Amino acid sequence: MDLGILLALSSALAYGAADFVGGVGSRRHSLWQAVLVGQAAGALLMFSAGLLLPGSPSAPDFAWALLAGVGSATGSIFLFRGLARGRMGLVAPISAVGAAVLPVLVGVVLGERPGGLVWVGVLAALPGIWLVSRGTRSDRPERTQGALVDGAVAGVGFGVLFIALGQISADAGLLPLAANQLIGALLTVVAATSVRQAWRPGRGVLGWGSASGLLGASGTLAFVVATGTTSLGIAGVLASLYPAVTVLLAAGVLGERIGTGQRAGIGICTLAVATLALG
Repeated sequence: MDLGILLALSSALAYGAADFVGGVGSRRHSLWQAVLVGQAAGALLMFSAGLLLPGSPSAPDFAWALLAGVGSATGSIFLFRGLARGRMGLVAPISAVGAAVLPVLVGVVLGERPGGLVWVGVLAALPGIWLVSRGTRSDRPERTQGALVDGAVAGVGFGVLFIALGQISADAGLLPLAANQLIGALLTVVAATSVRQAWRPGRGVLGWGSASGLLGASGTLAFVVATGTTSLGIAGVLASLYPAVTVLLAAGVLGERIGTGQRAGIGICTLAVATLALG
């Protein structure tokens, strides 16, 4: 298996585990605190690694890191809110589609020429989204709709994150990635303050947020290295397989049940992402 594909799949594994841990933590504590601790823990990990493995980052690398931080904070806040108020098996797949499609489209603009399978995957994702968003009879419509909107916005945020990370030069080292995480933490504080939400972490959230942040940072590192050996589109869609990990953990640990139509929708979304990668 190509190294870039293996790294992108490793990124999906780490992101999926991070989302599950962060989602559970957000149900027990403030989502703002969980996101802030996660971003700060990731920044500390990347900064420490960056000192050990220095590179030669340029001003454009840090500019892309700034945009990546915006995408990371937006994606994390809305995803954790969606996971906290809706079922993980619904929210996570919706977020994955935006995260997968946006890098493909930007890759085309930047000169990449995906094959026909890529476009088949994009079109196949649409009915998958519809099936996933239908909910079950036991779901309260207002909660399901809000959670799915959160998932969609999170997908755009993560798509921006993947695109921006893919533009950081291979010899930049890890300091721009530390800047990405730090910017995400600062934006989380600003956003929480603007909506008058408590963001100062309590002791109970530290473990959940730190574990989620370290897993997420590992996923980011794997994704950046993957983009150096494979195309942005392929790396983006493979990393977007993370909901499969989140859904499996939610089903195995939390006992979440998903309706037949939603299972079909999740399966279609997963196949669509896989088709994008094969294309």
